[in-house]
Amino acid sequence: MSRSLRGGLATKIQAVVDAQGHSKRLGLTAGQAHDGQVAETLLDHLGPCTIVLADKAYDADCTRASIEDQGATPNIPQKSNQRCKSCFSKSLYRERSLIERFFSKPKHFGRIATRYDKLAENFLAMVQLASIRLWLRNYESTP
Repeated sequence: MSRSLRGGLATKIQAVVDAQGHSKRLGLTAGQAHDGQVAETLLDHLGPCTIVLADKAYDADCTRASIEDQGATPNIPQKSNQRCKSCFSKSLYRERSLIERFFSKPKHFGRIATRYDKLAENFLAMVQLASIRLWLRNYESTP
């Protein structure tokens, strides 16, 4: 991660979320950077028989190959300019709403919503703390 990346309105949060909607890995990219730049580092610890649901920004041959090399299956919609068609399930892709719901939850924490932190390391740390708090919230209410 670049040291010059600053938290701000243009910073994008990238996340790997499990089937329960809890974050497993988090990363930041600059607002003008392509989402696929951080894909290789976020998706390097996949288990076998894992299904990866991602949006079109992650539709790249190298990303698909990296996912498949780990024994996982990519379920990524194809960009309109792709020539080779790959396997894609719309019904599985509907589960991606879990990821979108995850992204809405940290925004309830004022420091993340307003992005006061100037350094990327500090902003990422706050996102990680908010994610931990959300993860713990599920276990506080269980008997």
